[in-house]
Amino acid sequence: MLTMYSTSWCGYCHRLKSQLDREGIAYEVIDIERDPASADYVMSVNGGNQTVPTLRFDDGTALTNPSITQVKTHLASLGAA
Repeated sequence: MLTMYSTSWCGYCHRLKSQLDREGIAYEVIDIERDPASADYVMSVNGGNQTVPTLRFDDGTALTNPSITQVKTHLASLGAA
């Protein structure tokens, strides 16, 4: 399952969620302001920054603030799309 690390106020997150919904791509949302461990993960893959949206894929790879095209391409490369 695709995991999106987000915040409630992030406009980029809301846009990507809408795009994922339109494409029928399943994902779980974790609010990094409510889950300190997820904030630590986001910082670990973003040079110490809490940059959202950060997506984590089943293989453990991550993309930060990706376009829907980048997400679909990455999922296809994993054989998940």
